[in-house]
Amino acid sequence: MEIPLGVLTVVTGVAGSGKSSLIHGSLPGRDGVVVVDQSAIRGSRRSNPATYTGLLDAVRAAFAKANGVKAALFSANSEGACPACKGIGLVYTDLAMMAGVAAVCEECAGRRYTAEVLTYKLRGKDISQVLAMPVAEAREFFPSGQARTVLDRLADVGLGYLRLGQPLTTLSGGERQRLKLAVHMAGKADVYVLDEPTTGLHPADVDQLLGLLDRLVDAGGTVIVIEHHQAVMAHADWIIDLGPGAGHDGGRVVYTGTPAGLVADADTLTARHLRDYIAS
Repeated sequence: MEIPLGVLTVVTGVAGSGKSSLIHGSLPGRDGVVVVDQSAIRGSRRSNPATYTGLLDAVRAAFAKANGVKAALFSANSEGACPACKGIGLVYTDLAMMAGVAAVCEECAGRRYTAEVLTYKLRGKDISQVLAMPVAEAREFFPSGQARTVLDRLADVGLGYLRLGQPLTTLSGGERQRLKLAVHMAGKADVYVLDEPTTGLHPADVDQLLGLLDRLVDAGGTVIVIEHHQAVMAHADWIIDLGPGAGHDGGRVVYTGTPAGLVADADTLTARHLRDYIAS
């Protein structure tokens, strides 16, 4: 099977038709291919969007410069960490045979830093207040520089509502995938593979995601999306439809071509649903 380069290709088909097996069985591991999936992100309890994206480095540097102190003070893993909770903001109690219990640290009130560190301000905000900001608010707070560049990428992938210090363990699969995409956007890949990136997205954010995929293609990339969302199918340059059914009835390419050709000429389940979507 051939996949065209330099366009947005959407791989479609009913659940269990073999979409993921087809793509993940042939593309990952090749040079220039970035696979952005919904798997868990490795990290500790301290890991959050700010640490994962490298944004915290720019934030720490800004606080250090504004206050004439070391940047290490503004790391919850280093000198500035609350000694009671070790910079986590929570105190975990092991209950032996029962599940452990987490309680907000009484010493720092969940803010993760020592009282001294919280006296240092950047434009009237301490480090814990900045980490509590959602991406959209932080973009206004950091109007330029490296911090703004990272925040713009997070907004581009539809994560404007995510708090900078929100634990990664609280993110959904779709949010983890978009966070990974924001990080990969900092580099240069030839092929981007996304697995159902619209999962959990508000309809308004789907349009924003499509705009981002278009920009990746316009920049010379090849984008392959495994997806069931009809708006993404209709937006594609090329469609590969698997079927005709699921399980033993799947695993075959039943259509390859443009969305217009799928709607006009094909008689697959995907074609019928896309036809209804476009007509509605």
